[in-house]
Amino acid sequence: MNQHTDTIAAIASAPGAAGVGVLRISGPQVPAIARALLGRTPRPRHAHFTSFRDAQGQPVDHGLLLHFPAPSSYTGEHVLELQGHGSAVLLDALLHRVCELGARLARPGEFTERAFLNGKLDLAQAEAVADLIAARSQAAARAALRSMEGVFSRRVETLLQALVALRVHVEAAIDFPEEEIDFLADPAIAAQLAALRVQLDELLRETQRGLRLNDGLRVAIVGRPNAGKSSLLNALAGNERAIVTAIAGTTRDVLRESVSLDGIALELADTAGLRETDDEVEREGVRRAHGELERADVALLVTDDQHANTDLVLFAHLPADSERLVLVNKIDLAHAAPHAETRDGIRWLWASAKTGEGLDALREHLKQLAGAGSGEGAFSARRRHVLALETVREHLARTAHALAVSRAGELAAEELRQAQHALGEITGSYSSDDLLGAIFGSFCIGK
Repeated sequence: MNQHTDTIAAIASAPGAAGVGVLRISGPQVPAIARALLGRTPRPRHAHFTSFRDAQGQPVDHGLLLHFPAPSSYTGEHVLELQGHGSAVLLDALLHRVCELGARLARPGEFTERAFLNGKLDLAQAEAVADLIAARSQAAARAALRSMEGVFSRRVETLLQALVALRVHVEAAIDFPEEEIDFLADPAIAAQLAALRVQLDELLRETQRGLRLNDGLRVAIVGRPNAGKSSLLNALAGNERAIVTAIAGTTRDVLRESVSLDGIALELADTAGLRETDDEVEREGVRRAHGELERADVALLVTDDQHANTDLVLFAHLPADSERLVLVNKIDLAHAAPHAETRDGIRWLWASAKTGEGLDALREHLKQLAGAGSGEGAFSARRRHVLALETVREHLARTAHALAVSRAGELAAEELRQAQHALGEITGSYSSDDLLGAIFGSFCIGK
């Protein structure tokens, strides 16, 4: 239990007029503040109706007072919740009175930070609290709730235990250099490492889906000029967001649009047509289009039957983990029927952005890529979680090289130690003050 000597207070309900407003207080002064407001010692976890009064005894508001003694509270400390009318003026007056009684204003996220420091939540669960509040869809809210309940943390802990077991095995082998037996050549070590890498890759894929559910799927719409990129953006957005003309090169800059498909958030980026050009403005647009490709979760290539195979060169320099999707557009002109198939791991769809034929299949595929239908085990995640797991993957790859090629047990052990450290940063078993400050500083005040 991390002991704090100060007591914090904040308005926990949203700004603006409402039927009910909530004030939250946490810390050692809570019992004294509760007695001062109620006039007697409150019964734990019991709603007391009372009149909240200022220092002169004048009523500020009427409402409910609830006391949650430590450690059975959200923060693990003594917690007091005051529920009054949702007026900003009344809540500010009540907050002022609580501060007179010994509390101070809480920093953003300080309640959840104390819950983490007191062992009520790990770091991934604490982040899921903010993700749940900010969820933009039912799917994202369900995923955040599962992370808050510890689904993601348990998966990380299982992986961490397997990594520690392998580390123990490797370091035990290093401790017996005088033995004639080469313990590092033990097939059990190679098997453990191979199983660990498979387990990690699976968790990384699920974490990437959780990130997309949380942040939304970033889709870069690319292709040659007049392929129908802007028409597709308009069709998916449901309005005339982009200018569409028969003149090649109409789109010069990146045009972004947020779209919700059955509650799944998509961030669409319509880009300039990719071609060689002497126009300085259009050339800058092409450069920005390539930048969008590198940052996107999905590269959506819009093409037609005539150029489909040659346009695939646009995928050549994409990051390895980027999803690739080909939309063969203008089937209305080719008198073709909408359909879909998979070629070399790339999904191809035939549709018409102009008539809408085949676009439902595109929408469904984008929803699946964004994490819809991931199953009851889906959880929310953040970009730092993905980066941490990618770091672990790099250390395990170097471990495999150290064991199989260099035959250097000390190097393998060091790589495993660093992998354990990177994995521990996800749940907070290893964490710096700077990391904690950045995470909890992004929370709303009162949470």
